[in-house]
Amino acid sequence: MEQNLSSYRIFYAVANTGNISRAAKELYISQPAISKSIQKLEENLGVKLFDRSSRGVTLTAEGELLYTHVRAAFETLTLGEDRLRRSIALGVGNLAIGVSATLCKYVLLPYLRDFIKKYPHINISIACHSSHQTLKLLEDGRLDIGLVGEPQLMKNIDFFPLREIEDIFVATRNYLRNLKVRGIEKSHILQNSTLMLLDRDNMTRQYIDNYFQDNHIIVQDIIEVSNMDLLIEMSKISLGVGCAIRDFVQNELDTGALLEIPLGIPLRKRKIGFAYNRDGKISKPLKHFIDFYEDDKG
Repeated sequence: MEQNLSSYRIFYAVANTGNISRAAKELYISQPAISKSIQKLEENLGVKLFDRSSRGVTLTAEGELLYTHVRAAFETLTLGEDRLRRSIALGVGNLAIGVSATLCKYVLLPYLRDFIKKYPHINISIACHSSHQTLKLLEDGRLDIGLVGEPQLMKNIDFFPLREIEDIFVATRNYLRNLKVRGIEKSHILQNSTLMLLDRDNMTRQYIDNYFQDNHIIVQDIIEVSNMDLLIEMSKISLGVGCAIRDFVQNELDTGALLEIPLGIPLRKRKIGFAYNRDGKISKPLKHFIDFYEDDKG
């Protein structure tokens, strides 16, 4: 666009009012300034835009053509301003959350239910990644907030703990009975069974691997699973011993569908919570979300 926006604003006002004097009052600009702007616009475009008379001004054919497009442009700008004001009034915004598939189902979705009731106009997107991937995306500014296991190195991450989780090993009664028939003692179940664990990119898996290493437990047979829901279902058909979070298999433990395998040295509980990049921009939707979970925790 060769002309500046103010020239077209003046042209638009003159065309609407059909009178330079009224356009000057509407724009709080002197009449000579209006006339000079129109004259310059005509010179730059190389066409006559208005016919002038004692009654005022009327658009020429060329002026009518230009006016059609200028009117559409200013109507679009007005619509955009109106929508922006409405969005601000309603608190509309976007919030990108990173979370593992397991934590999404069991922790985030129930939590979001109450948040959405309070802030129904915030658009929420959920990206399912491991906790490590989520933290990397937070550091890169590609996510607003993440629900993760407590990171060992915080760097520029602020972490707000929500609750503790406990990892346990579970299996069906039939699977444990078959191990007993083979002469495997309770204290050696992990070393002599098919273990079903999350893949190595998962923070939970790395925590379990560290437990094995610290306690000199050498496992023979491992099936890697992409998410905990699948791991639990595989455990329920007696495919092996699964490592799951207690809260997420509590129903199976209560009904006897799965049994907890006692450990000589129990796994320490871990914390999960919300994390965000303290060096990043705190948008209004993110501020609402932070305030919401801090108030909820309090």
